Amino acid sequence: MKHQLIISNTNELVRLHADEIVSIEADGNYSTLYIAGGEKRVVLFQLGQLEHMMSDQLAEEAETFVRIGRSLIINRNYIYYLNINRQQLMLRDPNGQRYETPRVSHESLRKLKELIDEENVKTNN
Repeated sequence: MKHQLIISNTNELVRLHADEIVSIEADGNYSTLYIAGGEKRVVLFQLGQLEHMMSDQLAEEAETFVRIGRSLIINRNYIYYLNINRQQLMLRDPNGQRYETPRVSHESLRKLKELIDEENVKTNN
C-alpha cells in the first residue's frame, strides 16, 4: 500500500505519495518540496520537522529518503548523476524532469555514493 505524507497547518494541507516527492530543500523556517512533474511547493515547516513526519507517516517508504547535510532530503530512487569532485548531484523524476540540487559537500556525496554502491551489491547478490 502506498502511504501518503500529509503536511498540514492552520491554513493549508499538502498530501503526496512518497514517489511524488523528488527532494525537499530547507529555507530557514520553511521548506521547498520538489514534486515529480516539476512543481514546487513551499511549506511552513523546517526540514527536521518534515523528516519526522515522513518517518511517522510513510512507514517503510520513508527509507527511500536520505538526508544530505543540514539542508536537503532526497528521494534516492531519483538519483540520476552524482559527481563527488564537482560536488554535483542531479535527480530525475519518472517524467524525465531533471532537478539540480544545491551544492553538496564532498563528504556527503562520498557517503551517499557508498550507500548506493552497497545497496547495488546487495541487490545483485
